Amino acid sequence: MTDTPIKKTGLSRRSLLKTGAAAAGLAAGSGAITGFPTIWAQNPITLRQFGTGVSNINAIAQKCKEDLGITLEMTATDSDAAAQRAVTQPNSYDIADIEYWILKKVFAAGVIQPMDTTKLTHYDKIVPLFKNGKLTPDSVIAQGTAPHTVGFVEKPGDKTFATEETQWFTMVPTIYNADTLGIRPDLVGREITTWADILDPAFKGKTSILNIPSIGIMDAAMIMEAAGNIEYGDKGNMTQEEIDKTIDFLIETKKAGQFRAFWKSFDESVNLMASGEVVIQSMWSPAVAAVRSKGIACKYQPLKEGYRSWGGGLGLAAHLSGAKLDAAYEYINWYTSGWVGAYLNRQGYYSAAMDTAKEYMTADEWGYWIEGKPAQGDIVSPEGQVMEKAGAVRDGGSFIERMGKVACWNSVMDEDRYMVRRWNEFIAA
Repeated sequence: MTDTPIKKTGLSRRSLLKTGAAAAGLAAGSGAITGFPTIWAQNPITLRQFGTGVSNINAIAQKCKEDLGITLEMTATDSDAAAQRAVTQPNSYDIADIEYWILKKVFAAGVIQPMDTTKLTHYDKIVPLFKNGKLTPDSVIAQGTAPHTVGFVEKPGDKTFATEETQWFTMVPTIYNADTLGIRPDLVGREITTWADILDPAFKGKTSILNIPSIGIMDAAMIMEAAGNIEYGDKGNMTQEEIDKTIDFLIETKKAGQFRAFWKSFDESVNLMASGEVVIQSMWSPAVAAVRSKGIACKYQPLKEGYRSWGGGLGLAAHLSGAKLDAAYEYINWYTSGWVGAYLNRQGYYSAAMDTAKEYMTADEWGYWIEGKPAQGDIVSPEGQVMEKAGAVRDGGSFIERMGKVACWNSVMDEDRYMVRRWNEFIAA
């Protein structure tokens, strides 16, 4: 670290060290000092973060400790467990790293406090998708729980979401993607163009969808609509009748032997595909990359109906105050400053603050992951493993092409309890 003074406070590393931990801690708790890692080194702070495995990554915790002096204790769970913990154990965490559809379940419980956007250093760099639902001015807003619809409240203490951008963010977006079906091109034996292809009798006993109700139901909806079995009013907010029609069809399809399995974890999906037990299934982008890294052909197949999308972010626990709250803002501002964004982009996800992430990527990495250009050299994972060779083009193309073709977002419906009950009937059938 250098001795460069910090503009906001006029304090250098040396002068802060002289003032001692007590003064630094006092200043930190008052909100008087921000943007300076030494505070947390002198006055150690631990932030407890929980959320899904996609973003609770040890490398991020290590880099945070290195850069800020803040210790992150991370706990990874599946999506349903994350939603439950957020509501039922609000004092067991400081940072909730959750998906946007989960906000619908947790925000009304009062366990997450909104964040003041004037304290977010990179708020202006956050892609508009999270502010108004549109990637570009011409974009059509997708169905489901689009992040901007649960992204703001009018003021602290509100339990209902604002209808437009305000000063109060429910959480800062960090990670998102456009999901589709993963295929084994060497085993499917033909071109895959539609979500309905998962129903092809040729793939009987060799298909899979994921068993997380709020996400699986959206994959099922994409499949049903593509097959011409139903046209939903809103896939992301089905009526009981639409839910019944969808689940009844899934049960019928399951009993006919079309599905091999229903996976819940990243590793399960990788193993199903790598073993060849499954040749077409719901998948996440890094899982496809993980299969490919084993030298096995696997493709994240763009489909004519578009993508099912999801997004996640960091929320502040309602109990946070004083120095802990200051540290949480510090962490969030660091998180969106570029290093983490570049790390996530290299995994095949997208950073919510693209401009800052770009500064931490090579021109070739940015070209491959974000612009859809052929790789000029080896494309490596954040861990340095070769993922693609020169000439490779990302499945689905550029960021704009992929996120611009989102048909629906993962969702919590008005009939959520009914849907989950019926989904569990399907899994048990």
